[in-house]
Amino acid sequence: MSARDRREQLLQVARALFAERGFDGTSVEEIAARADVSKPVVYEHFGGKEGVYAVIVDREVEALLGALSGALAERGHPRQLVERAARALLDYIESSPDGFRILVRDSPVAQASGTFSSLIGDVANQVEHLLAHQFVKRGLDPVSAPIYSQMLVGMVALTGQHWAEVREPSKDEVAAHLVNLAWNGLSNFERDPMAPDDNDTTTR
Repeated sequence: MSARDRREQLLQVARALFAERGFDGTSVEEIAARADVSKPVVYEHFGGKEGVYAVIVDREVEALLGALSGALAERGHPRQLVERAARALLDYIESSPDGFRILVRDSPVAQASGTFSSLIGDVANQVEHLLAHQFVKRGLDPVSAPIYSQMLVGMVALTGQHWAEVREPSKDEVAAHLVNLAWNGLSNFERDPMAPDDNDTTTR
């Protein structure tokens, strides 16, 4: 086996172990044993468990961020962009369940820091510019775009985490429900959500 092939084999073996047991639950000994090599081979290629993990995480982040960025970069109606982003995340989860499990195991979207949270933050920054443009077109205040982008991306990300575990309903149905909630909310924005509701008796 060439050095390149051996490196790739070790990455695939480690990826499955990290997805199954997490970083702390995986050892260099287990990676070496499952790959049928000695421990020094793992150290030679990656310097240790941390090195293997870093390469795997970088690959997964690049794959997912590339898919989400590509979905948002295409032109289209804002509703289509929401649907494309949702489908891109669900497609990634379906095709790379181990990779997604690694990203969210130690840093779910609900946490303020971590690999997955940072990735979601990057996507939210892209969505922010798209929302700000739509806000201006609709006569809304674009200053609110950042918080709404966090809400929108967070909703999609948390739904993706849930779907990764239960895998129902179907991917198409989940995407449709996400678009239904997100788009109907976006298309019926109130100009001033803090304004008192004339029908609200709780403040009287």
